[in-house]
Amino acid sequence: MQRRVEAHDSLDDFPTPPWATRALCEFLASQGLPLGKLTGWEPCCNRGYMVLPMREYLAFVRASDVVRYPDWVLGDEPELIDFATTGHTEPMVDVIVANPPFNLGEAFIHVALGRARVAVAMFVRSAFVEGENRYERLYSKRPPDFELHFAERVVILRGRLVQAGKLDPFADKPGTKASTATSYSWLVWMIGGAGDTRARWIAPCRRRLERPGDYPVYPTAVLAPGGMFGAVA
Repeated sequence: MQRRVEAHDSLDDFPTPPWATRALCEFLASQGLPLGKLTGWEPCCNRGYMVLPMREYLAFVRASDVVRYPDWVLGDEPELIDFATTGHTEPMVDVIVANPPFNLGEAFIHVALGRARVAVAMFVRSAFVEGENRYERLYSKRPPDFELHFAERVVILRGRLVQAGKLDPFADKPGTKASTATSYSWLVWMIGGAGDTRARWIAPCRRRLERPGDYPVYPTAVLAPGGMFGAVA
């Protein structure tokens, strides 16, 4: 199993399975948010795997990242925006949803809280809630309204998206099935909320929320020896 540990200057290339974002959207809808009338923004959109399900629920979703990935999965091209440094100058939207680079997570949250009118949701390692310094800088001032914990693991792998339990063609050991040693959660801020953090569990729902076409079929050339990550990094 793969742990998510990256260098401080890494792009933190860990695509999010679409079903995990659909689970968030279902939760937001259960809280009374009229998603079909709201605008959204995914400011670190990677290849578009989070934007895709957001556009199923929201009226409009803006997509941006600090780089453009060659294997972008949607029709329109994402904008080039360094959200952590210049996002505060961009127009506001209703909902901001992201899987931020771990080392920039706090910066993304602070910027997002100033650019969202309704809610902010960040997909983070569950350990992101820990840390004295992070508590002083963030949670003591703007605690989330909800922590959403997945009852089943969300498989996140570097540079590729592989369905949980399926063979991972990029694994070091042939025959390895996609799995993860890291747990993830959604942190949700409701703009104007009381900040009285409530924990909720997302019941097992991967199979129900997966859709045909969610996972890429990697070309044979990419899977050839010496070609790993050539088309996905």
